[in-house]
Amino acid sequence: MIASLLIASPLTPLEHGLRHVLNWLHTTIGLPWAWAIVALTVIVRMILVPLTVKQIHSMQNLQRFAPQMKEIQKKYKADKQKQNEELMKFYRENQINPAASCLPMLLQFPVFIALYYVLRAFAKHPPKGDLSWLHFIPSIADHTTSHWGGFVLLVVYVASQMASTLYMSATVDKTQRIIFMLMPLVFVFVIARFPAGLVLYWVTTNLWTVGQGLITRRLVPKTPVGQLEKKSSRTPPKASDSDEGDGGGNGAKPEAGGPKPTPARSQAPRKVRRKKKAGRR
Repeated sequence: MIASLLIASPLTPLEHGLRHVLNWLHTTIGLPWAWAIVALTVIVRMILVPLTVKQIHSMQNLQRFAPQMKEIQKKYKADKQKQNEELMKFYRENQINPAASCLPMLLQFPVFIALYYVLRAFAKHPPKGDLSWLHFIPSIADHTTSHWGGFVLLVVYVASQMASTLYMSATVDKTQRIIFMLMPLVFVFVIARFPAGLVLYWVTTNLWTVGQGLITRRLVPKTPVGQLEKKSSRTPPKASDSDEGDGGGNGAKPEAGGPKPTPARSQAPRKVRRKKKAGRR
């Protein structure tokens, strides 16, 4: 009870704001309460579009520089502190912000909690209008598993969550991706106790993420792995073809104490014939 009050107090203004938006969508626009939640989800995701663009760019940078970051992790495998320092320095040099990929999800979490309190208030004091959705969920304020239609919604949630995870986990390794794909199967037992309207909100945002991923893959060209636009100070320079086997043709100085390089001759020396002087046989 105390924990619930501590969470609800800072989110009270956001809860009132969501309630006013839902009332406006239902009363002024004329949408049913369930479709008002869908419209609210679209509005929230449109507000987060600038952060979503940064998220996409951050994921592209992580994918582009993945080979270099793996080299750093492998080089400093025994020293985790040094590994983190080198990775942070690499991020600064290449203008990579790993936290940018998590910002849209973190900012949606308070909306998720505030909407939970709004729907809980709907369950205690039902507003005017029909709270059912598509005639197979009696009320979006009731628990998801209170009717057979809620189980259908949970199946759609699991499928949409797996699809959105597939698009948003392109930069992680295979093991982590498998864990992310299995997480919805674990969370479904927790989400089943949430109001159906809250699951509807999450399904809508998952479908938005899937559509966003499809559009991004079609419009943004893929960068070949290992092909970088800029080099890091840790990337060793590649030897050019003109440097192979020459002894200083590229202007390199020999090491101190070492033998001096012999200049390469372009052609054999010419033989000069001496003319005989007159009177001599």
